[in-house]
Amino acid sequence: MLKNYLKIASRSITKNKLFSLIKVSSLAIGLSASFVIGLMVYYDLSFDKFHPDVERIYRITSEFTSPEGNGYNPGVSYPLAETLKEKGAGLEAVAPVLTTYPVTVRNNEDNKIFKRPEYVVYTDAAYFNVFEYDWIVGSPDNILENPNEVVLSENRANIYFPDRRPDEIIGSTLVYQDTIPVKVIGIVANFEKRTDLVFEEFISLKTAQQADMSNNVEYAGWNNTNSSSQLFVKLEQNVTKETVQSTLDALAKEHNEEEEVARGRIRNFYMQPLTELHLDPNYYTFDFSRVKASKSVLISLGFIALFLLLLGCINFINLNTAQATQRAKEIGVRKTLGSSKKQLVFQFLAETLLLTIFASALSIVFSYWLLQAFSDFIPEGLDFGLFSEPWVIVGILVLLALVTLLSGFYPALVLSSYRPVAVLKSQISQKSEKTTLRKYLTVFQFSVAQVFVIATFLVGKQIDYLMTKDMGFRTEAIASVRTPWHVPGPEKRTLLAERIEALPMVQRLSLSGNPPASNSTSSTYVTYMDGEREIVSILQLLRGDMEYLNLYDIPLLAGRDRLNDTIREYVINDTFRKQLGFKTPEEAIDKRIGRNDAKYPIVGVVADFNQRSLKTAVKPMAIVGDWDPDRSQFNTVHFSFQTDDVSGWSEAIAQIESIWNDVYPDVEFELTFMDDTIKRFYESERRTSTLLKWAMGLSIAISCLGLFGLVVYTTERRTKEIGIRKVLGASLLQLNILLCTEFLVLVGIAFVIAAPVAWYGLHQWLEDFAYKTELSAWIFILSGIIMAFISLIIMSIRTIAKANTNPVKSLRTE
Repeated sequence: MLKNYLKIASRSITKNKLFSLIKVSSLAIGLSASFVIGLMVYYDLSFDKFHPDVERIYRITSEFTSPEGNGYNPGVSYPLAETLKEKGAGLEAVAPVLTTYPVTVRNNEDNKIFKRPEYVVYTDAAYFNVFEYDWIVGSPDNILENPNEVVLSENRANIYFPDRRPDEIIGSTLVYQDTIPVKVIGIVANFEKRTDLVFEEFISLKTAQQADMSNNVEYAGWNNTNSSSQLFVKLEQNVTKETVQSTLDALAKEHNEEEEVARGRIRNFYMQPLTELHLDPNYYTFDFSRVKASKSVLISLGFIALFLLLLGCINFINLNTAQATQRAKEIGVRKTLGSSKKQLVFQFLAETLLLTIFASALSIVFSYWLLQAFSDFIPEGLDFGLFSEPWVIVGILVLLALVTLLSGFYPALVLSSYRPVAVLKSQISQKSEKTTLRKYLTVFQFSVAQVFVIATFLVGKQIDYLMTKDMGFRTEAIASVRTPWHVPGPEKRTLLAERIEALPMVQRLSLSGNPPASNSTSSTYVTYMDGEREIVSILQLLRGDMEYLNLYDIPLLAGRDRLNDTIREYVINDTFRKQLGFKTPEEAIDKRIGRNDAKYPIVGVVADFNQRSLKTAVKPMAIVGDWDPDRSQFNTVHFSFQTDDVSGWSEAIAQIESIWNDVYPDVEFELTFMDDTIKRFYESERRTSTLLKWAMGLSIAISCLGLFGLVVYTTERRTKEIGIRKVLGASLLQLNILLCTEFLVLVGIAFVIAAPVAWYGLHQWLEDFAYKTELSAWIFILSGIIMAFISLIIMSIRTIAKANTNPVKSLRTE
């Protein structure tokens, strides 16, 4: 029976080649988009699901509540780990992890130096009780209990000791930061499955006290929260999350400062499930090279895939129901010969399944091409090979079954419901077709496509606005290099700055802290007494020397710059001036701001500039000097290039790199341009824009394929009418208008529906930006015109060809 179904289905498909091609092409486009988006969603949802007892593993993080808003930090106070070990009932293991970034690691035996190794942590044996690794050499028993011990991953061991077997590496010594020798005591296999635990070197926690993390260990208090100090815990069996959370709440309440609580600033500890590490937008993971995944983005991707797939299914339904009268006699004969309605339904579903299989095979090819096209926007591990994973294969089979039912079931019911007597007597009229449903579905198709068109234009307009808006300081032709933190004293930094400044292509130079806009911030609480009222504010500090304002063209509104690089004076921005209640910039001059039981004067007010992306508003900020020369914060050399000879920049950069290698021979050279930093602020928006362009193109393609099929069907059905009108003198233009009007009305209705939907969605999206473009009417009008124009072209291709047919041939058509 199945063989018979498929044989008849293949004959029907061959007989209607054009409609079959449209159906397959539409489904292939929708399926390929669904496959690729499905892979993206599957990839991001599959992180860290493989760990034994994963449901009992959590990362403890910090959440800060204040009148200014909520803040989040993946780190915790260092004493929390030891306290939980002592009285943390219900915890099987408590594993502190200190992330570190060594500048050099030296293998003395082979005389090799490795610069800036990534994914290095300090931890202890508890870490390997929380996470199960396969041990190549060594064991997790009593591991990392002593100072100066390290466990390497297999990948890292092969890098440090490329010519040795794992058992030969054990006992070898590595030297960190030129001063800290550690002995290799174990090698573990890297996780083969997807994980955010990307650590490659595990140094014993006791080593941190003699290394770069000594301050985090020796002087860390309960009110010091550093993102490098992180904590994982594993709950005992049958212990609930709520039980441990109550302990954390009590500890947070016990160690919150009363003064801060009185001001409404409270710190709490939050238990983040390990499975949410990859998608939690409030806390970052450990691999900064990978774009942070987002639940909201995955949901949006899912809706895009759903809509594109629905558009392809709609073409199937529309074209099948449109062809119903053409197959009416076939149905009547088969019913007369004894076929039941159930058999006919299965027959038409078999035809749909066959077309779906053809479409899925074609969509695999499209998917490979789409993955190549999106290679710059997707994680490295997300590749075509994921199609071979069992869960992906099962998902594809389920999807194909659903598509077959969704596309074929309704048309099968319509076709199988015809009565044999009425069919054989040719009493099936055109009015009996489900034309109303087809119109609804066509309107839905073009509404979705129209939303994508409007969204693409608006997102592009917003990105252009972000990239061209004045940040409030100079961004062109300015670059910076950050000097290594581990080199003590200012001598080398000063030497580097002097030699760079001497280059002819360098226009101006400043040895300071962070640039005006960056992802790094330094903030402090300050107070100001306005009569009897105390104003408490979080003030961002930007450390700059006497050339800083001139280099970045930041204008003074009132007052002056600081007298020198170390004097304790503030130059505040206009936002902070307004927060303090001064009506004019001049009123703020010589007022004193309290910090740490001392007060320092405001000597200048600068115009506002954006310290981060334009998603956030300007924050209260002050430019200060290097207030503690013994622990200098002037760690970055900023400089501007001559703009009259851009061709000479590459040579100048090569000279700067040469100077760097002379001053810091063991440290890699990294140059950052200011405008590149700003571009990276909007990486997510650019990805969204690219995704929308593809969604727009694919949705228009599917919708227009369906429209073309309906136009073909309509013109075929009205062949005699066209011939009669031509004989009576109708012009080509009149015939084209006649045939296109019905469909243009549907496109117009789709625009009326899509415009408010797009406006609402885009208005919500723009709310995430402190600075945003306008929802201009021209975007909607232009989008509507473009959609109507594309539709008219698609329709005219067929209608004009049919109207040009010799009316004699048209009148002879049966």
